[in-house]
Amino acid sequence: MTPDRALVREEVDEVVVPGSQGEFGVLPGHTPLLSTLKVGELWYRQGQEKHYMAIAFGFVEVLPDRVTVLAQVGERAQEIDVQRAERAKQRAEQRLAQAQSQLTQIDFDIERARIALMKSLLRLQVASRARTRV
Repeated sequence: MTPDRALVREEVDEVVVPGSQGEFGVLPGHTPLLSTLKVGELWYRQGQEKHYMAIAFGFVEVLPDRVTVLAQVGERAQEIDVQRAERAKQRAEQRLAQAQSQLTQIDFDIERARIALMKSLLRLQVASRARTRV
């Protein structure tokens, strides 16, 4: 779920989540846990079919019979606008290059550009999954 909408409400066989301390997989009966999320790729499997999503920041709660993901940003692979993600990637790279050449640049702007770059690269990676269907 994101602040805007529920993205997935499905019964699945496996989920892999980008936790802030690293990626982790969840199978039915998993030990309960709560984790924060980083910018990354979430995927879930139904039978042999995998589905991919780009998510960023938020929380995941794992219970033995349920996984709840509350993400600040979440997009299914097939929903990602690749041209928009490419433009965002280019803008973020330009901002990072400018910031690195200007020693007086504020750290906050560098971090914002770094996060924007991570999210655009993630979107491109996840969008490619929709085209290749692994």
